[in-house]
Amino acid sequence: MQGTRPHDVDVDVVVIGAGIAGLTALGALIAAGQNAICVEARDRVGGRLLSAPTAHGPLDLGATWFWSHERRVTRLVDDLDIDTFGQHIAGDALFDDGSEVRRFGGNPIDVPAYRFTAGAAALTDRLAATLSTDAVRLSTPVTALRADNGAGILVSTAEGHLRTRHVILAVPPALAVARIDLPPALPDSLIRLARSTPVWMGAVAKVVAQYPAPFWREDGLAGAAVSRSGPLQELHDMSGPGGSPAALFGFAPGASMRPGRNLADDAVSQLVRLFGPQAAAPQNVIVQDWSQEPWTSPPRVRTQTAHSRFGHELYTRPALDGRLHWASTETSTEHAGHIEGAVAAGERAAAAVLDHARPTTQTTRNR
Repeated sequence: MQGTRPHDVDVDVVVIGAGIAGLTALGALIAAGQNAICVEARDRVGGRLLSAPTAHGPLDLGATWFWSHERRVTRLVDDLDIDTFGQHIAGDALFDDGSEVRRFGGNPIDVPAYRFTAGAAALTDRLAATLSTDAVRLSTPVTALRADNGAGILVSTAEGHLRTRHVILAVPPALAVARIDLPPALPDSLIRLARSTPVWMGAVAKVVAQYPAPFWREDGLAGAAVSRSGPLQELHDMSGPGGSPAALFGFAPGASMRPGRNLADDAVSQLVRLFGPQAAAPQNVIVQDWSQEPWTSPPRVRTQTAHSRFGHELYTRPALDGRLHWASTETSTEHAGHIEGAVAAGERAAAAVLDHARPTTQTTRNR
């Protein structure tokens, strides 16, 4: 998928970011006949869709679920022939108030949801596989955007420049402001909004503990828990279909990460307190700290807490005379923070590009 490096290339559209939002936008544009490419800073596609392989199946370190009412992801699953299974929710849940662990009959924490048998990253892997080999340029971080003689945008990378009519920013807005030298013509109100918009999962670590078997189910537990003592504040069963691979996972917000402490060790100690001595010997513990991912989270990401900025109307208005578009899950007006929201944002941005192009096409035909 790693195509040739861009050197002063002219294209219709440059999509920045090869997560699910960026690849959705890219696929829609190419299908509509646009000369579009995607540039991605990482050496992989997927963004916050990241699955760690194990001998018994993948474990998701980023996005995990989708729900039956989310029609876009449901359609993608069908189109890409991706197998899914239901999230395990049967059994009792636990609540740790810091002084005692209480057991609730039933599971008020989880709701019915679906998981991806091959891992959430299968969505972006298979979507990228449907595109031409030179449509996605990996290991190509963007350093600057500039208006190009009023007719488009100049996209600068370490390898050269891309001249384009449209740019789709399919990365978190706060990351775009922090990592890319954006055009001075952008309104101050938009820059302030982008800088203060939280990054979904950007301020948390996801801790996954793998075990030989889902022993908690034998005790009638769902694997779901809420804790006020931490470091994991919300926990769920992460096991694959049929309980293999067997795993528990939890989210550790940045505020609960203690300087000088080992988060993996602290998490296992907490799992023992919640689920008993069998939790003391995991086969593997994976800590994915999204706040330390330079291509996901900007500096000071933990100070961004105003989630009401998700889906702000300014993100739905293309900037730079209709040529700069926003397309991360944070910018979605529906299901923001979900995979569904990212797909919706990618579709919206692609539609805006195509709508902008239509008058020019019609004028040309009438001449």
